[in-house]
Amino acid sequence: MAVLPRATPERLSAFSDGVFAVLSYATEATPRLLWFNFAHLFSMSLLPLSTAWMAVSELSPQPVAFYAAVFFLVNATYICLIRELIDRRPIDQISPNVRRIMRVRSITTLCLFGFAAAVALEYPRAGLGICILCLIVYLKPDPPEAGARRRRHV
Repeated sequence: MAVLPRATPERLSAFSDGVFAVLSYATEATPRLLWFNFAHLFSMSLLPLSTAWMAVSELSPQPVAFYAAVFFLVNATYICLIRELIDRRPIDQISPNVRRIMRVRSITTLCLFGFAAAVALEYPRAGLGICILCLIVYLKPDPPEAGARRRRHV
C-alpha cells in the first residue's frame, strides 16, 4: 500500500486558484480544509447546470428555485471554508473588520438565497431578482487592509 505525501497549502491553492483566491489565507492543508474546499468546488460546479436549466425553462419556478438553492449551497460551503481559513487564524493576522465583513456578507446572502429559493417557487422573477441582488453584494470589494494583509502572508 502506497502512502500519499501530506497535502500542502501550496497544493491546495494550486488546485483551487482557478476558481477563487480565498485559499491565499491557508497556512496548513488540514483534512477539514480539504473537505470544505472539495465541497465548495462541487457546489460551484452545479452553477452551469442550474443556469442552463433556468435558461431553457424560460424562468419556470422549479429551475429558478434550484438556481437559488445552488447559490445557497455555494454560500454554505463558503462559510465553512471561511471558518476554517479565517476564524481559526490569530486575530493579529486578519483584522476584526475583515472577519466581520466576510461573516456578515456570507450569512446575509445565505439567508437571502434561501429566501429566494422559497419565493421562486411562487414568483420566479422575484426569486431571480433576489439572487441578482445577492450577487451584486459580492461585487463590493473587500476593505483595503484585507488585500494588504493577504499579500503579506502569502
